[in-house]
Amino acid sequence: MLKIYICEDIEVQRDRIQQVIENIVLMEDLDMELSCVSEDPHEILEKVKETEEVGLYFLDIELGADMTGLTLAQEIRKYDPRGFVIFITTHSEMSYMTFIYKLEALDFILKDDPEELGKRVYECILKANQRFSSAKNKVHGNFSVKVNEKVFTVDYDDILFFETSPNVHKIILHCKNRQMEFLGKIKEIEKQVDGRFYRCHRSFLVNRDNIREIDFQKRVIYMVNGDECLISSRMMKGLK
Repeated sequence: MLKIYICEDIEVQRDRIQQVIENIVLMEDLDMELSCVSEDPHEILEKVKETEEVGLYFLDIELGADMTGLTLAQEIRKYDPRGFVIFITTHSEMSYMTFIYKLEALDFILKDDPEELGKRVYECILKANQRFSSAKNKVHGNFSVKVNEKVFTVDYDDILFFETSPNVHKIILHCKNRQMEFLGKIKEIEKQVDGRFYRCHRSFLVNRDNIREIDFQKRVIYMVNGDECLISSRMMKGLK
């Protein structure tokens, strides 16, 4: 069962978020329950310490306390590294901080639009439930990338490969349905990701789980969506 936590210091907003979540859990008949709803980050943290179950956390960033939502998330990660963290806030300019704090947030939702908030909370709950249920809580890796002051968290399962961009010091992240360009180095990314990724070429780091076919004669890898990346002669043996 997923335990749900809400930390929001404004009562009317806290009640609204709680109501949205309760309706979704009831409507979808999900194996989740509200564990703690509070304005006090310390109360949330104490609850987290008491349980060994994976949590789903909806956190405001500005909490009017001696701990922000960002620092609360950092503390939560010590006790629940597999938990799902969603930030709900009015401060869009703070989104980049989730990258700096290395929090691997599932989403960053703005409060301004109630209809959009409900939709995004619904999507987050379903995504968290899917990940939690898959392979009996097998740990799902993800990669956080900063693009134009926004931070995106991408499942490893959705990543095809990383490619060195023609633009200096930049990397192109190829996903199943989109591409993103960001500042980085292939060598550094290779250290961050797990064993499913293989450095097949000096300019490519490929997700082996998403390879459809390999043509060793042409030295081309065909991904599940038809995209292609190159293999260097030196790296063929390791890929085989």
